[in-house]
Amino acid sequence: MNRQVPLPVIYEEVRLEEGFRADLVVGGKVMVELKSVDQIADVHKKQLLTYLKLSGTKLGLLINFNEVLIKDGITRIVNKL
Repeated sequence: MNRQVPLPVIYEEVRLEEGFRADLVVGGKVMVELKSVDQIADVHKKQLLTYLKLSGTKLGLLINFNEVLIKDGITRIVNKL
């Protein structure tokens, strides 16, 4: 498991070595985005989906730590499954 993983972004002929930083990448297969907000908004889900698309990762978990029960703060996001 790696924390704060810099991931490159390639668009046409432009390559950014550090296009964004994923909060956690587990086994190179699951990307985890961590939040502590009152409520998960659509923009948070879209952010993680964009990260998944840019990295080619299929599965992501959006975790909001600002919940009484952590199970209520977990959202599963998939990329082309």
